[in-house]
Order: sequence, then C-alpha cells, then structure tokens
Amino acid sequence: MRKILGVILATILLLAVIWYAFLYFATYSDGYRSGELIKFSSKGYLVKTWEGEISQGISGAQIFSFSVLDEEEEVIKKLQEYQGQYVKLKYEERFGTFFFWGDTKYFITEASLEQSPHFNRN
Repeated sequence: MRKILGVILATILLLAVIWYAFLYFATYSDGYRSGELIKFSSKGYLVKTWEGEISQGISGAQIFSFSVLDEEEEVIKKLQEYQGQYVKLKYEERFGTFFFWGDTKYFITEASLEQSPHFNRN
C-alpha cells in the first residue's frame, strides 16, 4: 500500500514539474505590438506582479494587456519611464500562466520608444 501511494505521489509530482516546465519554456507565439502605454503597475496582495496595457487604436477601444516577469528588470525600468508615450513591445505568448507570474499569457521581453503613426511629421 505504501509503495502504491509513493508511486502515485511521485507521478503527480513529476507531472506538476513537467507542466511547470512546459508553461515556462514553451511559447505559443511571439511578436511585436505597438501603441500608447496607458497603464503599467505592480499589483497583487500576496505576490506582486507587473501588469500593463497599451492602447492600439485612436479611440482607445483596442487594448493589449500584458505582464512582465520580475526577472526582466531592464524592461520594467523602461516601461516605468515610457508611461504615456508610444512604445513598441516584443512579447512571448505562453500557453498559460501562474498567479505569481502575472494575469495574462503575454509576457514582454523588450520595450522601446516608437514614433506614433498618428502624428505626421510633414
């Protein structure tokens, strides 16, 4: 009986480790999004995560929500500076997330300032 219980617990633990590794290393898609950075904040009660939004439309109707992992310190600093400006974000979309990573499946890996297409320089 103990041996069976041990095998079951080891199997459950192994499956949990495989699932965590899959979510951490496997990406569903990656790409770039541009828009006006309208929100970037650290939120949460027990575990603080970095969450943000960019507006991708003139009316603000098209919002892209994203998360940033704590290990991306340079990206966090840049996004804090770029608040209210037009930015270009490189992201990775994962199959899922954990509460201690963030609220979304979109994780930002790079951030840079971009010229807004709404302002013509002529």
